[in-house]
Amino acid sequence: MKYFSIIFLCFVFINFSSFSQKKAVKGYKIEGDYVVFTFDKRDYTEATDERTQKRLDFQDFDIKNVVVSGNFNLWSRDSWKMTKINSYIYELRKKITDFKDEFDWEFKFVINNSIWAEPSKDISNITPATEGSISYYTYNLKMYKAYPSKKGNVKFKLKGYKNAKKVIVTGSFNKWNQNLFEMERNENGWELILQMKPDKYEYRFIVDGQWMEDPSNPFKVPNEFGEYNSLIDINVSVEFFVRDFKNAEEVILAGSFNNWSTSSFKMRKVKNGWTYKMKLPSGKHHYKYIVDGKWKVDPSNPVREFDGHGNINSVKMVK
Repeated sequence: MKYFSIIFLCFVFINFSSFSQKKAVKGYKIEGDYVVFTFDKRDYTEATDERTQKRLDFQDFDIKNVVVSGNFNLWSRDSWKMTKINSYIYELRKKITDFKDEFDWEFKFVINNSIWAEPSKDISNITPATEGSISYYTYNLKMYKAYPSKKGNVKFKLKGYKNAKKVIVTGSFNKWNQNLFEMERNENGWELILQMKPDKYEYRFIVDGQWMEDPSNPFKVPNEFGEYNSLIDINVSVEFFVRDFKNAEEVILAGSFNNWSTSSFKMRKVKNGWTYKMKLPSGKHHYKYIVDGKWKVDPSNPVREFDGHGNINSVKMVK
């Protein structure tokens, strides 16, 4: 896969493969393209019986199985069963792609399908919650629109700063987290590969605590501190193809992505129809075909919407 350098292009994606969490987060960690849920019985002293609401000491029962239960699996007590690694530790690995988009999930560990393990209240990533009349704490799992991966499609690069101790890249793709994406030192400076959803993002580097824009990226926007954030615009390749209109002399693609131009996107005639390839950001895009001067919806696409002006347009969703 090609990498798009942030130096010249505004297309960026992040990589977790060469990245691992430097700070321990209870309940889970991220390794490569996986979220790894980890339950260590030595971390717990008490639990709650879901049926009786009785508080239990961890020494009062035998652990037969442990599952991960959260709002990502509708708080199931049995579907995400963990694997026993040794006499203390259970583990469950899930691909990051199993989780949809950016999210801020809550989860807990359920023992023997009915006993909640109670995390310590001094852990940073816990959330107080209630279920019925029961009060408890859940772990908080945060994921963003970007994650490090060697298979990511863009490299963040910062040349120089060889004497720096730590360099962070942060932005709107990770809610400006100041610790999450630590860059790696190389012979030219610092870099990190990221996998990110197509969209527009603002970002900055933090070099030993000092914030700065990307000196190699000319695209930037002013921020609320009287300085600038660097800007990236991640697009994906999209093909518009229509099998109809084989006898037409000219087909033009017009849509919200080109201000409904009636001339700029002339489609190419191929054996089975007409085609046009382009890059688009994620989201909803309205379009139509202009066939020998007549506006047509896409006959092969049943997804259509009114535009508020009495017109019906075809819709292409880009993810």
